[in-house]
Amino acid sequence: MDLQRSSGVLLHPTSLPGPYGIGDLGENAYWFVDFLVDSGQQWWQVMPVGTTGYGDSPYQSFSAFAGNPLLLDLDALSEQGLVDVEAVADHPQFSDEQVDFGAVIAWKMSILHDVHQRFSESADEGLKTEYLTFLDHNRFWLEDFALFMALKDEFKSAWVAWPEAIRDRQPQAVAQYSDKLADAVRRHRMLQFLFAHQWQKLKSYANDQGVSIFGDVPIFVAHDSADVWAQRDLFFLDETGNPTVVAGVPPDYFSATGQRWGNPLYRWDRMAQDGYRWWAARLRHAFTLYDLVRLDHFRGFAAYWAIPAEEETAVEGRWVAGPGANFFDAMEAQLGELPIVAEDLGVITPDVEALRDDFGFPGMKVLQFAFDGKTKNVHLPHWYTPNAVVYTGTHDNDTTRGWWDTLDFAAQHEVLRYLGRHHLPPMRIGPQLIRQAMRSVAVLAVTPLQDILNLGSAARMNTPSAAAGNWQWRFKHAALTGHLSRWLHHMCSLYGRLPESEESGMVEADD
Repeated sequence: MDLQRSSGVLLHPTSLPGPYGIGDLGENAYWFVDFLVDSGQQWWQVMPVGTTGYGDSPYQSFSAFAGNPLLLDLDALSEQGLVDVEAVADHPQFSDEQVDFGAVIAWKMSILHDVHQRFSESADEGLKTEYLTFLDHNRFWLEDFALFMALKDEFKSAWVAWPEAIRDRQPQAVAQYSDKLADAVRRHRMLQFLFAHQWQKLKSYANDQGVSIFGDVPIFVAHDSADVWAQRDLFFLDETGNPTVVAGVPPDYFSATGQRWGNPLYRWDRMAQDGYRWWAARLRHAFTLYDLVRLDHFRGFAAYWAIPAEEETAVEGRWVAGPGANFFDAMEAQLGELPIVAEDLGVITPDVEALRDDFGFPGMKVLQFAFDGKTKNVHLPHWYTPNAVVYTGTHDNDTTRGWWDTLDFAAQHEVLRYLGRHHLPPMRIGPQLIRQAMRSVAVLAVTPLQDILNLGSAARMNTPSAAAGNWQWRFKHAALTGHLSRWLHHMCSLYGRLPESEESGMVEADD
């Protein structure tokens, strides 16, 4: 993909303001697009938008294909007669600073409980025709997913704990439960259609305004997912469906025991036999949701860390060769040009760099990783090449303000020395690193909204080592001021990141 010099903002839709306890695809999402346009931004980067499972993490989804019904715009559904207008109006008083997932899920899913029945009664013929087309185009994953979710509603457990016959997808059991749970299956199909309808409407609006959507595809899928349940032969599982080996990363400077993620690992040899059909379908679907995709844990395509499932830490794993160039050759043959950014953070070996560069994928640079005193730290801007995406920090980092506050005097001095400053008030570190990203040669500069707002650690989106308390941050409508918009526009103008169609008039602004 031929990226043009530009910039964007990282913000998950759940963080948008609104009265229903969680950001959604409604009017505030369109308002945020307008803010991006006014600010000279050409990209809106989001995290995975799938159904969330364990720990409410978008990286542990019940499906590699499905969208998250919690993002549905209830106001739009009210106008279409698809939900109870009075029930929506009489919503609880949710926090506007954090998502209380337990409360939001319970209330919102109750509102959506009979949406499929209302659709059959109230939807116009055009929407019904669109629904039938959606069913036809998404049958590959949708039928398994809808039944999987209906079964989870029924048994309230992970699929490996279901009765053996349906756990193992014995045909008679599949037919029996499909009939028994037909109403719930229809509901989950309908929720996926409504998500796709609302998402594509928002994406079209953004694209028409010159804003592209930058999405995220995790390399691995959750064990408790429709994908693993329905495609058991593609994963390393035992006869009961439990993983025999799981994903993670080995011990390093940051963790003496490594990271044991727990995702089941792919049988790449079996996937190769049909040309990686499941992966081709997954990426094809992702490319309809997003204009550009961040392929998470890219190094796993070169080699991945396999941990015996019985191990409690990642210490006893081993490196196993991934599918490498053969995989991306197959994807290009089936899908054409691949609009992919390689998430190449961490300890990256020459074979990973070669795989990334051979296919021309941009890599990632993170300014918070740059100041460790090493002379040739690849995250220092003067070592960048244009084919890169630079961030102040990512969703897994502390906010830049929070990061700065945790640095000792020597580490802060290292940052100041690079910035050419003797002193810097804490409130200025965020704008300074944004400026460094904007002025770099990296083709795309992306800033988390928390750093644009100069917020501290309380606004952090995710702490990888913490099992709870993540993904909850939200901002208030009043936070996005005209001053911020003008400053971002000024940065884009000053450093050549405005859209080509826009006059690059200079606007004076503070750092």
